[in-house]
Amino acid sequence: MRTLAFQMPDRGSGGPTGPRIRVGRPSRRVRTLLMTVGALAVLAMLFVMFAGFWTDWLWYRSVGYRSVFTKTLWTKIGLFAVFGLLMAGFVGFNIWLAHRLRPPLSAMSLEQQSLDRYRMGIAPYKKWILLGVTALIALISGASAAGQWRTWLLWINGVSFGKTDPQFGKDVSFYAFDLPWYRFLLSFGFAAAVLSLLAAALVHYLYGGLRVTSPGARATAQATGHLSVLLGVFVALKAVAYWLDRYGLAVKGSDFKATDNWTGLKYVDANAYLPAKTILFIIAIICALLFFATLWRRTWQLPVIGFGLMVLSAILIGGLYPAIVQKFQVEPNEQAKETPYIEKSIQATREAYGIDDAKVNDYAGTTKAKKGTLRDAADGAASMRLLDPNVVSPTFQQKQQVRGYYQFPATLDVDRYTTKDGKEQDTVVGLREINTDGIPKKGWINEHFKYTHGYGMVAGKGTATDEDGEPVFTEKDLPPRGELGKYEPRVYYGEKTNEYSIVGGPQQELDYADDTGEKTYTYTGDSGVDLSNPVNRAAYALNFNEPRILYSGAIGEGSQVLYNRTPKERIEAVAPWLTIDGDPYPAVVDGRIQWIVDAYTTTNNYPYSSRTTLGDTTADALTDDQRAVVAQQNSVNYIRNSVKATVDAYSGDVKMYEWDTKDPVLKTWMKAFPDTVEPKEKISDALMEHLRYPQDLFKVQRELLTRYHVTSPSQFYSGSERWQIPDDPTHKGNAVPPYYLSMKMPGEKQQQFSLTTTFNPNERQTLGAFMAVNADAKSPDYGSMTMLKLPSNTTVSGPQQVQSKINSDPEIANDLNILKRGDSEVEYGNLLTVPLEGGLLYVEPVYIRGADTNYPRMRKVVATFGEEIAYEDTLEEALDTIFATDGTGEKDEEPTPPGDGDRQEEGEKDEEQSPPGDGTVQEALDDLQKAYDRGQKALEKGDWEEYGRAQDDIKEALEKAEKAGGGSSG
Repeated sequence: MRTLAFQMPDRGSGGPTGPRIRVGRPSRRVRTLLMTVGALAVLAMLFVMFAGFWTDWLWYRSVGYRSVFTKTLWTKIGLFAVFGLLMAGFVGFNIWLAHRLRPPLSAMSLEQQSLDRYRMGIAPYKKWILLGVTALIALISGASAAGQWRTWLLWINGVSFGKTDPQFGKDVSFYAFDLPWYRFLLSFGFAAAVLSLLAAALVHYLYGGLRVTSPGARATAQATGHLSVLLGVFVALKAVAYWLDRYGLAVKGSDFKATDNWTGLKYVDANAYLPAKTILFIIAIICALLFFATLWRRTWQLPVIGFGLMVLSAILIGGLYPAIVQKFQVEPNEQAKETPYIEKSIQATREAYGIDDAKVNDYAGTTKAKKGTLRDAADGAASMRLLDPNVVSPTFQQKQQVRGYYQFPATLDVDRYTTKDGKEQDTVVGLREINTDGIPKKGWINEHFKYTHGYGMVAGKGTATDEDGEPVFTEKDLPPRGELGKYEPRVYYGEKTNEYSIVGGPQQELDYADDTGEKTYTYTGDSGVDLSNPVNRAAYALNFNEPRILYSGAIGEGSQVLYNRTPKERIEAVAPWLTIDGDPYPAVVDGRIQWIVDAYTTTNNYPYSSRTTLGDTTADALTDDQRAVVAQQNSVNYIRNSVKATVDAYSGDVKMYEWDTKDPVLKTWMKAFPDTVEPKEKISDALMEHLRYPQDLFKVQRELLTRYHVTSPSQFYSGSERWQIPDDPTHKGNAVPPYYLSMKMPGEKQQQFSLTTTFNPNERQTLGAFMAVNADAKSPDYGSMTMLKLPSNTTVSGPQQVQSKINSDPEIANDLNILKRGDSEVEYGNLLTVPLEGGLLYVEPVYIRGADTNYPRMRKVVATFGEEIAYEDTLEEALDTIFATDGTGEKDEEPTPPGDGDRQEEGEKDEEQSPPGDGTVQEALDDLQKAYDRGQKALEKGDWEEYGRAQDDIKEALEKAEKAGGGSSG
């Protein structure tokens, strides 16, 4: 190959020639190297793009929900392609048409002749420029359309709600499924019209069809016709927008005096905005026809006049007229004008949130029952939960963590288990999950290969503590032992399991450790993604940014990678159309630990229903990042607990069951994703035992019921009966959380597992109402809500006032000061509220966190009823004390149960003289009670020797009582 040599002047020396510079083409070897590097770079970029797609596909295949991945993917691709091509075609066609309608060069003005250099510059590349512009527009539009895959699937699969809105008579499905899609199409049309108009105007100007500074006509006839048609299309779309706006009024949000989240038509909407939108629709149609007419008239005069009329009408009819109606018709008599619309809002909101069947019963809040009746009733009123799941996690951690690489969640869960005698028992449960921060020696192998899973469930009686104030564990230790029977204890999937693990290969996992040393294990499930394939290993090395996955000898035949390991992550991935409850909870079902997850279907387009913000409404004193609701849309005005889902803690298997069989939103999604949700009939009896009413749904419903418990429009408007959710008295500034509790509502014959809450009157701390929902999924009354509404003129103490009374009681304060010596801390447990014979009983455990132990132990129980307050070592003693008098200073005429009658107010005297021998009888009964209590505690601990001694003492006390009774009768 010859090289080209030339000479340049040597300016430095002034000589005639300078150094010779050789310019040549690179050698074949260099070209080959550059091409190879370029090809490798392209392949690397393609592999990076491919890796994300491939790992997603592998994960969905491993969990058994490939159909969700493929349906979502193809829907997005289809929308991207269709709307990208439509936008590109529409804009590209108008650019081509504007170029084709350009005037001849001889007709161009001096202004246009100055643009010759631009025209000449793009002339050789105009096809490529056209392709580039349309491709860019197609990419942007396609990406925007792909994001509307949920809207498309709801529209194409929508089913009827069977309910119509009161204004237009349209089925609710029109607003929930159809209207959002029509609005997207409209916005797409506007974008296409505007982009086409701008592109066409630019081409017409560049090629002389439009003039700005030149004298004479400003546009050629061809440009005038072309642009007027595009403007006509824009105005026609505006007419469609006005027509859809009429229906949009039914789901339009606005502020209103009676509520901050009003949705639907008010008086001014129905009588001013609605006719205004209809008139503006007609005007826009006429205006669009005038623009189209310029194809024949070739003048802008009439279209401009029509457009000006439309703008003026929008200001006067669409803005000024409704303001006048509001000012001079509505405001002088707002309640009367708005009453029909308030009534519609109340009905729609109660239906949309499932609170239309909530019962409101009047409740006195005070009682005239005698102390014996109250004491007897207190035993059966509720299973008072002394073990607070929000406080005792450190105690579980201290007593049952066993090793530093295990952990429990900060807030434990409440479930029900059947005891050996066949009775249901409220139980506080938590899983011993893996904690990689506690691994003795950190390292990639230890964190991802050896310490891979937690081990076992720990459970404690909700209604009892031992003599040291610690939980009475019904399931404990490693390996697990207790009342739950045999089950698979390994926890590979959990709330705290956020790291990936590689299992099933040559590297042995730590199973658990005991006194004999470490036990190893190899995962036998198939929920992970196989890593024996080098392509998979490369993809995950890139996905996890960990190159050692590619070459590590710890990965071999049978190795699997487990990730997306929290229950909420897995449900959200396989059902991206569901809103996930913030509190999954574990249960032992058929020998497996299953995470039970409640999931919701929602919409923001239920006509007339008030909106709520899920993130704010479900937040309370216990909400943190782990317990926050996972919402597809944060603002909603319709919600149903339509799906109950489970995640196997060992295998990661995900099952979803249809729970609300009437929910049209769920039916729509089941049409879109068939075979993903199993029918309700497939829920096993063992699983049904542990299903419960979800907390987040209850929080949403109670927030709405602060206003919508009122069904009278006049009362709703006045706000006189408005309630508020009280602050948690022990966590200032946060709403009190609802509590799971087995209890008996007035009129019921037996306790039901319930979810309870209280309400205050607005801006007050007294009690306004108590509400409970039947939370037992086995019960035929599951989901039934009952509110006990207290009289407005009473001053029954609310939770904050009760807590203030407890804190200010001298006896309690003095004792707590003693208990706090040595830097101990006092922690109050859940303040439980229980209806009791017309009154309200409050019970609160008191925990002491010792400086030397650093975990809370229950030391005292506080009970209040009316003005009485008791502070004792046990719940039984507190109830005995509080019902020792009937509140009048006089003893009850009924016989006093053992342990009662010890606390009389100063100066109080017995009205009747005790018969001879009663003192000896009473002493015998006291001894009997003490012996019985000791026997029960010994039985719980399994101390049979102490239990035998207690039985002997019981026998001796009975003999003593018999002798004393005989002596007095003689």
